[in-house]
Amino acid sequence: MTSTPVPTPLSRYWALTPEELAAHLGSSAGGLSTAEAAQRLSRYGENALREREHLSALRVFLNQFRSPIIIILLVATVLSALLGDWIDAIIISIILLLSAVLAFVQEYAASSATAALARRVQTEARVLRDGQPCAIAAHDVVPGDVVLLSAGTLVAADAVLLQAHELHLSQAVLTGETFPVEKQVGPVSGDGLAERTNAVFMGTSVSSGAGTALVVHTGRATAFGQIADQLRLRPPETEFERGVRRLGYLLTQVMFVLVLVIYALNVTFSRPPVDSLLFSLALAVGLTPQLLPAVININLSKGARRMAESGVIVRRLSSIENFGSIDVLCTDKTGTLTLGVVQLDRAAGPDGSSSDDVLQAAAINARLQSGLANPLDEAILRAVPVPPAVTRIDELPYDFSRRRLSVAASVEGEARLLTKGAFESVLAVCAAVRQDGRDTPLDETEAQRLHDRFADWSAQGFRVLGVAAKAVPPDQRVFTLSDERELVFLGFLLFYDPPKPDAMETIQALAALGVSLRIITGDNRLVAAHLTRMLGMADATCLTGGEMASMPEEALIQRVNHVTVFAEVDPNQKERIIRALQKAGHVVGYMGDGVNDAPALHTADVGISVDTAVDVARQAAGFILLEHSLAVLQRGIIEGRKTLANTLKYVFMATSANFGNMFSMAGASLLLPFLPLLPKQILLLNFLTDIPELAIANDGVDAAQTQRPGRWDIHFVRRFMLVFGAISSVFDYVTFGALLLLLGADAGQFRTGWFIESMLSATLVVFALRTRQRFTRSRPGRGLILASLTTATVVLLLPYSPLAGMLGFEPLALPYLLAVIAISLVYFATAEAAKQAFYRRWG
Repeated sequence: MTSTPVPTPLSRYWALTPEELAAHLGSSAGGLSTAEAAQRLSRYGENALREREHLSALRVFLNQFRSPIIIILLVATVLSALLGDWIDAIIISIILLLSAVLAFVQEYAASSATAALARRVQTEARVLRDGQPCAIAAHDVVPGDVVLLSAGTLVAADAVLLQAHELHLSQAVLTGETFPVEKQVGPVSGDGLAERTNAVFMGTSVSSGAGTALVVHTGRATAFGQIADQLRLRPPETEFERGVRRLGYLLTQVMFVLVLVIYALNVTFSRPPVDSLLFSLALAVGLTPQLLPAVININLSKGARRMAESGVIVRRLSSIENFGSIDVLCTDKTGTLTLGVVQLDRAAGPDGSSSDDVLQAAAINARLQSGLANPLDEAILRAVPVPPAVTRIDELPYDFSRRRLSVAASVEGEARLLTKGAFESVLAVCAAVRQDGRDTPLDETEAQRLHDRFADWSAQGFRVLGVAAKAVPPDQRVFTLSDERELVFLGFLLFYDPPKPDAMETIQALAALGVSLRIITGDNRLVAAHLTRMLGMADATCLTGGEMASMPEEALIQRVNHVTVFAEVDPNQKERIIRALQKAGHVVGYMGDGVNDAPALHTADVGISVDTAVDVARQAAGFILLEHSLAVLQRGIIEGRKTLANTLKYVFMATSANFGNMFSMAGASLLLPFLPLLPKQILLLNFLTDIPELAIANDGVDAAQTQRPGRWDIHFVRRFMLVFGAISSVFDYVTFGALLLLLGADAGQFRTGWFIESMLSATLVVFALRTRQRFTRSRPGRGLILASLTTATVVLLLPYSPLAGMLGFEPLALPYLLAVIAISLVYFATAEAAKQAFYRRWG
């Protein structure tokens, strides 16, 4: 096929016939060739709302210099060099460069690993290439492609239908329509999105039926892309992101006041303006956890990798905190609490005896329906083959309001409408019941007898469907919902899905983690109640969809805290349950894999799906499980909590230590006749302090910190910073007194002694503040130990190295070294004792 330019935009494409549109796009019903598709992808770009950020080492490195404070400091350093202080300018630049390199190495490796994980769960589209069906990444779809649509498919681009069979799409994301809309082939004249019944749109999903469509617009040219571009849509801010932002505000306020006050006072005391500016800016850098963005990214990325090892793929890093914060988990029972291998126990007539007629009718219905494959149909087809003489005439697809599916078929020359579905929904459209080969009217007595039999089987744990049929005119080729009436009830289908052997143990393990389970299912309450009894949840309370329908919102919010099982619910009610739990104060996780789960997955704080789920469910979820198991979820929750705990460790230690040191330094600069530390020494102190703290990402986490949901609390961070920053500052002033009053240190000895004391204190206190327990009861990670020992060794040797003179250090006599080491040890003991008191009061 030759390359054909595609006009952009193609106006009113929905008014063209499929043939006219294919000619205009240079395509055909067989799709594009692989070569032509590659050319179009290069010409028109990826099918994405915004260009994907391709990982660039240079960009990640340059991002390390985005901080306004760093930029100002670099400008001031250049100014210092222009005024003749070349050595200090070079040293400061080297320290800043080393800080950037340290952050870059860790962050680039973490980002690369995260990108690799994301590629494992990217959305795919099925298209025709070279006339053959194949699966490609959704972002590789181009204008002119022919896409294949089936139930559960997430539509990858705007397209016009070439073929459609009972095709219904959910397009609420664009039009707000609550229920799926039917799509048909053929040009239309209306211009509104809802009027384009021959078109499908990016971001919508197939609820039922099947079809093929010719892609017209991709990426930002789609209807969804134009709306998203206008609104500048972005994912909602997570609680973790909100906490980081508030921490930034807090540090910015303190830093701004600190810089202005220190600079003004130093200039007032007739100190050189450039030195005073460099000193003030260095203080600001010292106060700021400069590597916080890198540490957060490293922690979250490593957490994502550990979660992947546990069977959980993270689609959005910042959601990991929410994952660890879950305190209510909502899930269906099939495949999660049960084995998911549904077995057909038997097909029974109205009197409860085995019936081949019921089994045969159900098998025909299951084989000829074109919707999404499901375990119930697979179980039926395993039990009986369908005779080759059966041919399909038409279909009334399953939907969640009718809860039944009908197939019109020619069976041995006789046209019949065969219906199966939820027992009550099927019985509601029946006028007769088949007994001993005869059809008798379905009166109240007979209906009650059928209901009793259904309730008895349900209470035994069987999932029970109803089967009905009727003869239809042999020449009728199109059927509507009005044909689903006056049916004859044939009998029942009994299915059994046993609970997983470890389900009870997993539920208890989740409860021990502070996560309560809520079962949300479309099954009837009797089946759900039987399962909860088998899982040891004998006191479980149940609320049905019917009861919810008449319940005001306020009443539901009060009720959800006391309900364990929500049965007989529809997709909209699932979303309502999630919202009610959130309003009741819970962080809610929802686990689902079907078309009907998408609204609830969007609404939940944490949407969780599985890698075998339909496209729309995987796209709506923030996490993808590689196994359909609560045990995998349990491991993921623990890893999420570890990630949050290690991130907060860095925040606690960096803010408190930096705040204490900078407060001490600011006071000392006003009391001493010389600067307590040179700007380059302040930056070096900040750089060396961050080395062991970067190892926190791989640090061990106490079991107690994973037993309850963790939350980001900016008020707690501020209190921690003030309390332990004050303790650090007290010992800094003790060091000042010891160096000046007891040992009579000059400026060089003072700076060297305080630098060593500050570094040793910061290195030691990490082992106290990294855990809420006594430090002897919590084992730190090997990386943290190694980094701390290495840093402490470098600091002790630095004054005696060839670099000492350039950095402004002097060799210290033994009394000085003993004094600063003793103060550091006493500070560590004090911080350990203060930690116990702090957590007893505020923990």
